[in-house]
This record gives sequence, C-alpha cells and structure tokens, in this order.
Amino acid sequence: MTTDIVRYLTHPQVQIDPDVPVPQWGLSPVGRARTETMAQAPWLANTTQIISSGERKAIETAGIIAGALGIMIEIREAMHENDRSATGFLKPVEFEQVADRFFAQPHLSVRGWERAVDAQARIVREAEAVLARNRPGDVLFVGHGAVGTLLFCHVAGYPIDRVHDQPAGGGHCFALVRQDRRILHAWCRMEEIPS
Repeated sequence: MTTDIVRYLTHPQVQIDPDVPVPQWGLSPVGRARTETMAQAPWLANTTQIISSGERKAIETAGIIAGALGIMIEIREAMHENDRSATGFLKPVEFEQVADRFFAQPHLSVRGWERAVDAQARIVREAEAVLARNRPGDVLFVGHGAVGTLLFCHVAGYPIDRVHDQPAGGGHCFALVRQDRRILHAWCRMEEIPS
C-alpha cells in the first residue's frame, strides 16, 4: 500500500507594494525563481492535486508547479491568509508585533484582525474537505505562513503558539501522512523538502 503525503507549502518572497491590497501582491523575481527551480524537484512526482488559496501570490506559486507537472490547480477562496484588512499594510516591525499578539492571544481580535482560533478552524475545515475526497496520490496545498502554522499546530496537537511558525522569508513546507495525519516533517525550506 502506498503512503499518500499531504504537504502544505507557503508562497515564497512577494513584491511588496503598500499601495496594493496584500491579497493582490504577486511573487517577486526571487520568489518566482525559487518556485521555478523547486517545480522540478523529485518529491513532486506523486502529486495529483494542487490546492491553492485564492490570493495572487499563492495562485502564482501553485501555477508554476502545476505547469511543470501538467495538472490543474484548484482554488479554494477560504484558504486565504488570516484576515488583516482592518489594519492594511503595516511596516515590518509593527507587523511582527501585531503577529506576535495574534498568536499569543488566539481568542482575541488583535487590532481588528481575524482571531487565530477562527482562522485555524477555517483552514482545518478547508484542508479536511479536500482530504475527505480520498483521491489517490500526494496533495499539495499552497498557502500562507500564519494559517499554515495554525494548521500545523492543529495536526501536530500543539496549542496555538508562534514558536511553531515558519522561518522568515516564506517558501517553507511541512508534511503529513494522509492516512493517519502523522507529521512527517515540520517546516523546512522549499529547496530542502525531503523526497
């Protein structure tokens, strides 16, 4: 019996533009180049489903990989990053402070952001809806750091805590066994994903 693997990949570096809503940011040249290189990786060989958030940077990441594999992507709008529209763009230092509070106080709406517990319930619901279809082959979710971390905490049985967040820079992945939801590996760079 083959073991189907589920991977959650975060988009890599983006083109930051304070005048453009964050969900509409696309990949930067660095993020695009990283994804194009990774799309040739042997670990992708058994991937039969690529499920993307509806945000542009995730769709671009998923599209590059899907193009290399010759498969279609499925977009699930509710896989978006935690809703931060209440504040819009924040400069990096301020953003990190608010993100720290988002994880530290998961039952509170920090400065109008979606609560961490709500974002977690949403991303878990989306992932489980896809996995319930039980199609053969590996599944690749392409999304975002905060909701990816919330999904990781849920699957691993950890309380919500930023200590489990992906390293800075994006373009990281964790993996689990579909059959029993056992974590295979925690966050690793997209260039270092084991086969």
